[in-house]
Amino acid sequence: MGVPQAMEILTQRAALVRESLQKSQNVTENMVSILGSFDYRLSALETAMRPTQIRTHSIRRAHENIDKTLKAAESMLAQFDLTRKAEAKILRGPHEDLEMYLEAIDQLRSTNRYFTGNKNFKCNEAILIHTSNLLVKAISKLEDEFRQLLTNYSKPVEPDRLFDCLPNNLRPSSASSHHGDSGSKNNSDNHNKSLEAAVFIPPTLIPPRVLPLLHDLAQQMIQAGHQQQLFRIYRDTRASVLEQSLRKLGVERLTKDDVQKMQWEALEAKIGNWIHYMRIAVKLLFAGERKICDQIFDGADSLQDQCFADVTSNSVSVLLSFGEAIARSKRSPEKLFVLLDMYEIMRELQSEIETLFGSKACIEMRDSALSLTTRLAETAQETFVDFEEAVEKDATKTAVLDGTVHPLTSYVINYVKFLFDYQSTLKQLFQDFDASDPDAQIAVVTTRIMQALQTNLDGKSKQYRDPALTQLFLMNNIHYIVRSVRRSEAKDLLGDDWVQIHRRVVQQHANQYKRISWAKILQCLTVQASGSGGGSGDASSGLSRAMVKDRFKTFNIQFEELHQRQSQWTVPDSELRESLRLAVAEVLLPAYRSFIKRFGPMIENGKNPQKYIRYSPEDLERMLNEFFEGKTFSEQKR
Repeated sequence: MGVPQAMEILTQRAALVRESLQKSQNVTENMVSILGSFDYRLSALETAMRPTQIRTHSIRRAHENIDKTLKAAESMLAQFDLTRKAEAKILRGPHEDLEMYLEAIDQLRSTNRYFTGNKNFKCNEAILIHTSNLLVKAISKLEDEFRQLLTNYSKPVEPDRLFDCLPNNLRPSSASSHHGDSGSKNNSDNHNKSLEAAVFIPPTLIPPRVLPLLHDLAQQMIQAGHQQQLFRIYRDTRASVLEQSLRKLGVERLTKDDVQKMQWEALEAKIGNWIHYMRIAVKLLFAGERKICDQIFDGADSLQDQCFADVTSNSVSVLLSFGEAIARSKRSPEKLFVLLDMYEIMRELQSEIETLFGSKACIEMRDSALSLTTRLAETAQETFVDFEEAVEKDATKTAVLDGTVHPLTSYVINYVKFLFDYQSTLKQLFQDFDASDPDAQIAVVTTRIMQALQTNLDGKSKQYRDPALTQLFLMNNIHYIVRSVRRSEAKDLLGDDWVQIHRRVVQQHANQYKRISWAKILQCLTVQASGSGGGSGDASSGLSRAMVKDRFKTFNIQFEELHQRQSQWTVPDSELRESLRLAVAEVLLPAYRSFIKRFGPMIENGKNPQKYIRYSPEDLERMLNEFFEGKTFSEQKR
């Protein structure tokens, strides 16, 4: 195909396109004209409908406002009705039905909130004033109800009820309960273990069915902002009842001056009672007060703690003041054991005190209890030192005429025995002040006391004019000490070496007694003592008849003097007494038999031999068995 032909075809097609475009434009213009006509008509219609739409919207708004007003009116009428019913319940008071009364108070609070939130009502202010006044009256009646309910069910606890709450071994009927007597304490460790396992059941201070009512009343008063009134009512009522319970038990406030004026027996009994009172107060009464306080004021922690603190404050003060008075009174050895008893009860109760009085409100009472524990420990330690000094410097003029165990010795030994009954307490006490080995500290204290006693006994032994009695006195007393140590727990601390050393001391004093008492009389039975020039062993070659008579006469006088005097002396330990007699007999009797055998015939062949040979060896042996029996002169005559 040539170019001219192609150009012609394209020209034809372009003409067709132009024709089509022209037709399309005509159609579009016609459509625009038609649509413009519709727009005009719709605009006119809209203008005609606008008043109708406005009227319809206004009617709908009016209906909505009427519905809202009706609902508000219904709600207000419902509040009026509820308020009227609540007012009737409030006016009747809480006695008939406390639960309904509390619901009425809640309803009044709800009404107040309702009208406070709907301030457009014309009656709003008047209703708020009315309901507020009702609430004031309601809470006032609630206070009276709380006071009356708490007072009616708060009664002092009788002592018998408290005793029933104690473990069996701590009840008054139990012999083990009498702590006032230090000597009744058998073993501190066992005692403490039994207490650890003991169960204390706090008494019911307020019936369980009443506690929820008191709790609900308290909550309402707290919501009304009447915490202070609630606090005062609770404190005054419960504190008074608690103090009455303690007074019935026997608790009384005593000052340091009161304590100083008391006779020891009366004071010791009061201290024993105080130990019981402390245990009963903390484990039963204070624990019970904490329990009901927590239940009544559940949900108000600060009020719980403050109420409990103020209820118990005066009672705690009365109890602790007695302990302080004892701890600060004039120290004396007999007070050591009651101080240890008091320290022990404070240590026993420490964990409970820290738990019960653990809040910030109770910090003063908790610190006072801890301070008393520390003060008792300090006073006990100071009393140790005082006792050691008192033993060493004891200047008792009471003479032990028969050389027996001195009262000071038995007193000190019994004192040390009692100390070992308090071993666990002593260890704890020492550890409170010193981290070193408590066993070693007890051993040091015991050793010092024993040394102080021996020093004093040495001084007392010098009061005797007869040196033999001096030795007998020291022998008796040191033997008593050694025997007592061997039979007690002191042996484990002082050790075998200490025991052996002092047994040798006893033997040394026995030997000294024999030497001083019997050396002179034995000289009468010794030929060499005559001053003669030896002899062949024959009686006639040793001594003359006159000299032999003189020897027998001297022996008789000396032996009779010894018998008369030393039969009045005492060796209280039977084994030691027999041992000493045997030691004398082993020396005296063989010498006497030998002398009689050798020189007896010289006298027996003369006149009145019985004048000189008064005693047979058997007579001497019998009379030796009368030595150290502590017989009076009249008993010897019989």
